[in-house]
Amino acid sequence: MTTLDSHISGKFKIAIALTAVTLVAEVAGGLWTNSLALLSDAAHVFLDLFALVLSLAAVQLAGMPTSERHTFGFHRFEIFASFINGLTVFLMGVVILYEAWVRFASPQTVKSGPMLMIAVIGLVMNLLAAKTLHSHSHDDLNVKSAFLHVVGDAAASVGVILGGVVMYYTDWYQLDALISAGIGLLILGGAGRLLRDSVHILMEGTPRGMDAAEVATVIRSAEGVQDIHHLNIWSVCSHVTALSVHIDLKPDYEGKRNSILHEIEHMLERDFHITHTTIQLECSHCNGGPLIKPLQHRARHTSDHGH
Repeated sequence: MTTLDSHISGKFKIAIALTAVTLVAEVAGGLWTNSLALLSDAAHVFLDLFALVLSLAAVQLAGMPTSERHTFGFHRFEIFASFINGLTVFLMGVVILYEAWVRFASPQTVKSGPMLMIAVIGLVMNLLAAKTLHSHSHDDLNVKSAFLHVVGDAAASVGVILGGVVMYYTDWYQLDALISAGIGLLILGGAGRLLRDSVHILMEGTPRGMDAAEVATVIRSAEGVQDIHHLNIWSVCSHVTALSVHIDLKPDYEGKRNSILHEIEHMLERDFHITHTTIQLECSHCNGGPLIKPLQHRARHTSDHGH
């Protein structure tokens, strides 16, 4: 692991510790004050705590060696864990919305004073975590994602604080249910995106926001490239994109294979952050093929057993 990765890992560990304190405080406080809004925010914090853990895991897994059994290493574990977490938290969001509906119909007394105090503690912890991650959030997509999660937690805490102030002065306890419903919808949205993205990666989809035709155009622009075919682009995990392609060379560039290959790899990394490539260079009179090659199952043979 590089010095930079070790530094980023340290930042993540601090943010995880601060977020875990928020989670424990809001769960305990929600049960103590009878506030569904605090418990709902705790569920939202749990979703983001898991996101922070996954971000740290992505840094750690990147340093683990590959093997003959796992030639891509263990990067996919991040996506599998994301899918399980997204499914679990989605169900939590549904339960929160149901409980909010029940409480709105039959409001329950909430200890708004202690609720307000605990929500302020949560906001402070979120702001400290955001400050910890902010320095690397501009140049590292992994850190930026985690930073935005923490900022979202802070925004939810502000909503709970405002609700606590209103209930403290008005005893309008239905507001607790309304805040819970709003946070529940946020949770459903976040969990839905997590499920969508993890399933897309598990299905070997082209990374979101990336256009295969645009990638093909960039490769064709390299000097000496006649055309390309059999292009495949997929995500190994949320931070590693892989590509394989066959490239037809112009006849006059047969002796420049190494320089052409280096140029294409540089362009792919610079323009699309594609760092894992398998590129096959072919002479221009070789048989080409479609840009996207359809996969075919191996032949199935049936045997005729006489009776």
